[in-house]
Amino acid sequence: MKIALSGYGKMGRTIERLAVDRGHEIIYRIDENIAEYDLSRADVAIDFSIPDAAFENITTCFKQKLPVVSGTTGWLGKYQEAVKICKKNDAAFIYASNFSLGVNLFFELNKKLAEMMKGFPEYSVAIEETHHTQKLDAPSGTAITLAEQLIEKTGKKSWKLDGAGTDEIPVHAKRIENVPGTHVVSYNSSVDTINIEHIAHSRDGFALGAIVAAEWLQNKKGVFTMKDVLF
Repeated sequence: MKIALSGYGKMGRTIERLAVDRGHEIIYRIDENIAEYDLSRADVAIDFSIPDAAFENITTCFKQKLPVVSGTTGWLGKYQEAVKICKKNDAAFIYASNFSLGVNLFFELNKKLAEMMKGFPEYSVAIEETHHTQKLDAPSGTAITLAEQLIEKTGKKSWKLDGAGTDEIPVHAKRIENVPGTHVVSYNSSVDTINIEHIAHSRDGFALGAIVAAEWLQNKKGVFTMKDVLF
């Protein structure tokens, strides 16, 4: 594949290294105004930019009929608008809050455990996420996905960063140097605690998942998720 990288920070460079190892070619490394680029030579765009730039980056690609894989979080207020533009231009799109295979298995485990815990109201649920200090959004997109899954399964009304009411899921965000990403879902009662946890050891798992998604997206049209890719 010929790949256009939108966002050439640490994640972009990790994607480049792994993509080249898999025989792909990076033909654009874009950290500025993507609208100035003719992307016709690319087979796919992989977007790990910043929240403020993501929507324009993604939809510019759609308008040039370029498939997009995006892992940028913090812009999802415009997600449905992006989906409409994708479909209007007969393009292809995969967004994921996390592309790691392990995290996507963790998502499935989170849903399964939430189903099991529905009958035990003495347990209160909470989420904690820890990332590197360069991460701009809080909570993480992965933590939001976990919270949305719990809302669907438990009847909670919403999630809230830090303090939460009775019908809300508390989400705690920590920022520590050199932490790729840790997520914990905790069920606490007066007698014990049940935790499930995912700890990323490097960015490689996220980057590889995005490349696998880009490979899968070739010659497809429409809007997909990592569940379509992996399961």
